[in-house]
Amino acid sequence: MQKLMSYMRSAMERYGMVQSGDNIAVGLSGGKDSVALLYALARMRLFYPEKFELCAISIDMCFGGVETDYSALQSLCEKIDVPYIIKRTQIGEIIFDIRKKPNPCSLCARMRRGALHDAAKAAGCNKLALGHHMDDAVETFVMNLLNEARVGCFSPVTYLSRKDLYMIRPMIFARESDCARVTRRENLPVVKSKCPADGCTERQRTKELLNSLEKDYSDVRYKILGAMQRGHINGF
Repeated sequence: MQKLMSYMRSAMERYGMVQSGDNIAVGLSGGKDSVALLYALARMRLFYPEKFELCAISIDMCFGGVETDYSALQSLCEKIDVPYIIKRTQIGEIIFDIRKKPNPCSLCARMRRGALHDAAKAAGCNKLALGHHMDDAVETFVMNLLNEARVGCFSPVTYLSRKDLYMIRPMIFARESDCARVTRRENLPVVKSKCPADGCTERQRTKELLNSLEKDYSDVRYKILGAMQRGHINGF
């Protein structure tokens, strides 16, 4: 836990992610990354020099027309004293049943982000914290390079002028394994995604590619992140 919070504090201070008076919404998908982020921010709220408030927001895609059971996350939020909002949507039905997209991830992500941005603003938040970690950043960089022939990634801090909302990624220096370790050791609840495409995505293939490279090139993810920072790619 201390290791994850140390990584987060380093990122928050390096990129000026949090200022006193911020009201931060945490996008809580229910996966290990977002749950670890919420739990760590709730702990840091007690001692971080810049005082901030938190709320958690889950966007339910309602895959197959069925509402997701978030009761375990509700109990966690009550335990750590964080207000919790669940927004039910028809995104799952639109993507898979109506449009029947063969490659649904991009459109689904855009629709989910739009719903999350709206919910954060409706909750009176000025910032939205997302559970992206270093593995996500490196995978995104590699996917953009191989699939689109461009150098780019998401930014540690992004300002959405149309929403007057900042997106922050406090776990950008942490590994996916750090998140998994925290959820396991702290016995945190995880709600498994019911997405029909889960585990069969381009991101999963990129993750497997990087794992294979790791066998011959040690610390390949750290090296790629270092190159992104030295090149000041998208604000890194």
